[in-house]
Amino acid sequence: MPDGFHHLPVDASADELPASTAAFVRNLYPAGEAELWNSAAPYYEQVAALLSTAGLLYSGLGIFGMGDEGVAHCSFSVAVCASQHADTEAAAQGMLAILSGDPLNDARWLDLPCGPAVSCVSMRELSVDAEQTTASEEQARIITGQIQIYLPFPTGPYMAVFTLSTASMQCWGEFCDMLTAVLQTVSFTDPEEPDDG
Repeated sequence: MPDGFHHLPVDASADELPASTAAFVRNLYPAGEAELWNSAAPYYEQVAALLSTAGLLYSGLGIFGMGDEGVAHCSFSVAVCASQHADTEAAAQGMLAILSGDPLNDARWLDLPCGPAVSCVSMRELSVDAEQTTASEEQARIITGQIQIYLPFPTGPYMAVFTLSTASMQCWGEFCDMLTAVLQTVSFTDPEEPDDG
């Protein structure tokens, strides 16, 4: 992953998880202090355990400095789920048909170097709880964007799902470009296997 991403240890064993999560928190908040690290670590430990049981192979938080404009942030995950497909193109066509049925989705066909895939972009408007604002304040609204890539395995009945979510919509284009670059590197062959040629 690009610089700026902090890997949540969803792949750690139960014995490794406390130490791995503590290291994650210190890396995420490098200017923090022990009080912050010690209070945040149990939360992220529970999140990592939950995401691991949900089938995530990777989960990361991207934090990017923007100078005087503060920071931009996003989350990125990779999950694998079982699928019944025997043909990658048929699987991708089926996902495209399903996702296109929701008018709030922008679902499109993708031809990646590793095979056919489907992208799905959705935007949502979230309202901040009225209890968190004063009577004179207008209820805050946050626009969030999400892009998911559904990629059928050519080597077996599985589907990889790449998900990028952000509320830093001013950087939406850059995040999409970053995801596109990551997808160009996906391969279903073992890089250590000898080339038949």
